[in-house]
This record gives sequence, structure tokens and C-alpha cells, in this order.
Amino acid sequence: MSRNDDDTERTFAALPPARGRGFALTWWGQAWLKALEDTALDAQQVKTGRRLARAGAVGAVSVRPGRITAVVHDRDRSAHRADVLLEELSDEQWDRFVELAVERAGHVAALVDRDMPPHLVEDAAVAGIELLPGLGDLEPECDCGAWDHCGHTAALCYQVARLLDEDPFVLLLMRGRGERALVGALHARGTARAEEASAPAGVDAAEAYAAGDILPPLPVLPVLPDRPGLPPSLDAEATPAPGVDPAALQFLAARTAVAAHQMLADALRAGAEQVGGVQTGVKQVGGVRTGPEQVDLDHGLAAELSVTQDAVRLAAGAPGRAVWERLADGSGRGREGLSAAVRAWEQGGAVALSVFDEEWTVEGDALVRARAALESAREDDERPALRARGNRWTVVGAPFQLRLDRDGRWWPYRKERGRWIPAGGPARNPATALATARLQETEDGDGGRS
Repeated sequence: MSRNDDDTERTFAALPPARGRGFALTWWGQAWLKALEDTALDAQQVKTGRRLARAGAVGAVSVRPGRITAVVHDRDRSAHRADVLLEELSDEQWDRFVELAVERAGHVAALVDRDMPPHLVEDAAVAGIELLPGLGDLEPECDCGAWDHCGHTAALCYQVARLLDEDPFVLLLMRGRGERALVGALHARGTARAEEASAPAGVDAAEAYAAGDILPPLPVLPVLPDRPGLPPSLDAEATPAPGVDPAALQFLAARTAVAAHQMLADALRAGAEQVGGVQTGVKQVGGVRTGPEQVDLDHGLAAELSVTQDAVRLAAGAPGRAVWERLADGSGRGREGLSAAVRAWEQGGAVALSVFDEEWTVEGDALVRARAALESAREDDERPALRARGNRWTVVGAPFQLRLDRDGRWWPYRKERGRWIPAGGPARNPATALATARLQETEDGDGGRS
């Protein structure tokens, strides 16, 4: 890649063929392709462009404010210059964008780290600043003479989607600001805000400290125990009260101790952040908080689960056999059904369990995005035949299934002994999810076909 001195043009070398992968893996890259596919009047030209881009027919891509350009080769090797135009933002809009970006902690860091925060794009849209292109915003120009998007301009758009996945500053340059200029403006505005916030007011800090004894010394924070406490053992010889299962009661008491330990860890962590210097040993991994003993969910989430869902949460805590069977019967899932539901819970908690349990109708924009993702995931001669039912797409003639959640993620499933079983975590790309299901079958053997 090269870039000129004034930061207003970037040139990207031709990319290798994109066989076996989608063009847009990020949400902003997918929004870019949606603008192309919603705008083009001839869907066949879009498909032609995707094939050309996948075959590596797009040359070096030049990105400038308001325009992208590349030479695209047809299958007969004839070359065509393709341009796609995108309206630049005004100076006033850029000033508002910079102000919005520094308002929320983490936005500037995310941009520098090549991420496009959804909240930043949403806030900008509310302020009248459209960063992502919409219907009709991508204007094609090609020397082949086409007046609408042709295969050459479509191929250029698909290639740019790959560039956007790696660097959202490509989109911002098209809208009129180079990376150096924009990052400089963001840092300058952030520094100005920090100076405004730190302006002296009231009593000078040095004078207040010199006065002494203004506040009593802060108490030392208690030390977090290494692990949750153990509940008292129940008297094995005593006769339990009617309706009380001693094993189940002891299991619930142990889980309560784990939740209490987590709440104490949260409180100490909050205090340590304010005072400094106390390590609680608590960390956050993948949305599930962990400490010396893993906690299966946030405190209070159990109140949002149904009875049958909460039974799965409890079963994931590895109870004894008697408690497990009681949960299987009480939830109405049975032993095999509960085992499958626990596997879903372990893949992604309440969200994964909802995907496991619920079948819902995909409509409107969600259906359009789902079909576009499936369409672009594989070349026509490589894509397996899928049978759709609600939010579930089953591979015809194979024990694999993809399930779409309400956030647009795909969950892999495979069939074992006549039952659909979760095969892995979610993916934005349906091809990735399907590959996960196939890999799981390879690792476990082929005994689950039914």
C-alpha cells in the first residue's frame, strides 16, 4: 500500500483471489455491500462483479475523497477503468463528527485500533452525518458505457469491502478526511476537553493538602477470600421436611455462596478502582465474570430466565446425579434434551439457549441481510443447498444446520441421534459457522448421522 504526502489519497495493491471466504466480515463492510446490492438495478451484474472480484480481476484500488478507482479485467482479459463516487461530508459535518467521537470514552481508541463503533455511527446519523452509504449513494462510472452498476463497478465495490474490513479509515477518506488529519483533529479536541475539565476551581489542591486533617484516613479494604465458602452439611440422619430434597437444597446453597462471592468481588473491585491498590483476582472473560471459582451468570440474570431456562443454568453447574435427574424431569426436557440445552448454555449463556429453544420468523431487513450473507458466503457452485424454516437453514442431505439469532449471528448445529445439537459458538459469517459444524463432526466421528 502507498499513500501520498498530503494524506488525501491511498493506493492499495491488487488483492489475491478470495475463494472460500466472504467479502465483508465486519458490520460496516456488510453495510457497504448492502448499499451496492440495494442500488443496482440488475442483480446479474452484481453477481458478475462478485465473481470477478473473487477471481482476483480487480487491480490496484485508489481511494480519494469522494471517489474510488480501479482497473477491472473481464474474463476475456479486456481492461476497464471503473469508478464509484460517494458524496463528501462538509467541513461543518466533520467538526460535529469530531465532537461526537470525543464525547464517549473509547471511540477514538477504537478508531485508531481499526474498529468502527456502532454507537458512533448511530450518534452521527442522528446529528445528520451519514458515514455509511445508503440507497443510491454509490454512484458508478465505467468506460464500458453502462449507465448503472455494471460487473466492473460491482467488482470494485466487493474489493473495497475487503479493504474496509481491515481499515474503516478507507471509508472516512472517501467521505473526505485522511487518517492523519482526522486523528490529529480528534486528539486536539480531546486534549482541549481535558484541559477544560481540569481548569482550577475552588480551593487550590496544594493549599488544601497543606491544611491537613481535612478528611479521616480511608479504611483498608477487606481481602477477598480465595474461594466461596462451603454451606453447612445437612444432617444425613435427620428426616427432611415434606417436599425438601436435601441434595437439591445443598446444591442451591453452594451456588448461592458462589454468587455471594462474586458480588463481594464486584464491590471490592469497584472500591479498588476508586482507591487503588487492591487486587481482587476477578476478571471478565467473554461476557462471563470469573474469579477463583467460575460464576455461571451475572447476579440477577436468573430472575430474567424462565423456569425451564433456569433449570439449564443450574444443570450447567455440575450438580449430582439426583439433582440432574430432578432438573431434567422438572424442566420437561428429559435427560437428552437437558444435556443438549446445557451444551447450548455453555456455548453462549442465555442467548445461545434462546437460539436452541426458539424458532422465529425472519422478516424484513433481517431476512434481506440473512439472504445476502448466505449468498455472498460461497460461490454458486460451492454453496450447499439449504432448506429454510423460520430462523433455521438446514443443509439438504447433510446433518448440519445454521440458526440465526436476533443480532444477526449464525450458530452451527449438527444432528446426533435424531436431535439437533449445538456445534460451536456464533459467527457473523454463515460459512464460518458451517465450517465449525463440519469440523466438530470430523472431531467426533460420523456416528451422529440420522
